[in-house]
Amino acid sequence: MSMGNHSTATVFVLVGLTQQPELLLPLFLLFLGIYVVTVLGNLGMILLITVSPLLHTPMYYFLSSLSFVDLCYSTVITPKMLVNFLGKKNLILYSECMAQLFLFVIFVVAECYLLTAMAYDRYVAICRPLLYNVIMSSRLCSLLVLVAFILGLLSAIAHTSAMMRLSFCKSHIISHYFCDVLPLLNLSCSNTHLNELLLFIIAGFNTLFPTLSVTISYVFIFCSILRIRSSEGRSKAFGTCSSHLMAVGIFFGSITFMYFKPPSSNTLEEEKVSSVFYTTVIPMLNPLIYSLRNKDVKKALGRFLVWK
Repeated sequence: MSMGNHSTATVFVLVGLTQQPELLLPLFLLFLGIYVVTVLGNLGMILLITVSPLLHTPMYYFLSSLSFVDLCYSTVITPKMLVNFLGKKNLILYSECMAQLFLFVIFVVAECYLLTAMAYDRYVAICRPLLYNVIMSSRLCSLLVLVAFILGLLSAIAHTSAMMRLSFCKSHIISHYFCDVLPLLNLSCSNTHLNELLLFIIAGFNTLFPTLSVTISYVFIFCSILRIRSSEGRSKAFGTCSSHLMAVGIFFGSITFMYFKPPSSNTLEEEKVSSVFYTTVIPMLNPLIYSLRNKDVKKALGRFLVWK
């Protein structure tokens, strides 16, 4: 590694989740299992939605996009973490670190807006059912997914370009298990005011705007559900939203806890625990939540298995 007074580290060391040797193998097996379930669950969801005509609707188009994003950003983080559980020197090149940060930001921001698009889809389905097919056209659905990825790309460019302007001469040890914004800022000997401002603005916007949009959508949804006279109708309407509400609550809760506060108020353990939720646990949970709590998915899976 070569570093000078104002040079950039060429190699970083990732501390990982723990430095206790007796925990490394159990954690490796745990996260290997989580990653296998994540890959199988999300690939299975994408395949099922693709081959099942019953699931060729806007809601499941968004769900297949969500599964793709979950698979991608879990893959950006988890394999490197698994290697580090077994390695003696958990090294990552500067270029690999910036690439990991760039890809991670793209997918995590895209997930925010895909969940928002899914909330809008549920709003139209419940509050404007007669106009659902007109409003949620294939063109609009494709546009919403495209916008989600564009916003992710713009956020990634902003964060990564600002990060690449910094010098890392304090230390080369990242107190985390992947190259995230906050741990990298702690290593810089440059002025990080711009980076912290970008983090607050971008993370704030990409958290607050989707959260407000989802909240407003569900206020209208709940008002419409309460106007349904039959308890069976209310239960059915709420059932179409419960899986999405659960996924939104877990995802935005962990993201808000992690980023929507000053970096100085975060402790190392808080950062790691919160990060584990949205980088490994949530990508595994989403296909399980949507499959176990969704009658259409169960029916399509049954038909697919019978056909096979």
